[in-house]
Amino acid sequence: MEVEAGGIRFKVPEDLKYTESDEWVRLEDGLVIVGITDYAQKKLKDIVGVELPESGKSYGRGEVVAVLESIKATGEVYAPVDGEVVDVNERLLDEPELVNIDPYGEGWIVKLKPSNPSQLEDLLDAQGYVESVRRREGS
Repeated sequence: MEVEAGGIRFKVPEDLKYTESDEWVRLEDGLVIVGITDYAQKKLKDIVGVELPESGKSYGRGEVVAVLESIKATGEVYAPVDGEVVDVNERLLDEPELVNIDPYGEGWIVKLKPSNPSQLEDLLDAQGYVESVRRREGS
């Protein structure tokens, strides 16, 4: 679906889960693929650099797993669930703009092996995420 909040039009795929902090989550083959939402990348504007985590490192839900640098600001990417990093999108090191161009596809950031899969139940569905953004934007 495509929606608007705070004067920003953004896409929200209905087959993903979301966090209040603008990460999207796709469960695939037992792994949690994480990226930032279309809304978040539009707020950051042109992403020019990415700091990725090391494979094998474990994070708790809510911990910073990556940092995105844009011409406007720095954005932190948070672990949506407890888990271990099993893969990172190394293409972003040379092509950070993929996050802007294709946030739900080629612009993914990290893959985690969840240590507590039940935490996925706490994530927002597409409609819940849209409501969260609208609350924050006051619209």
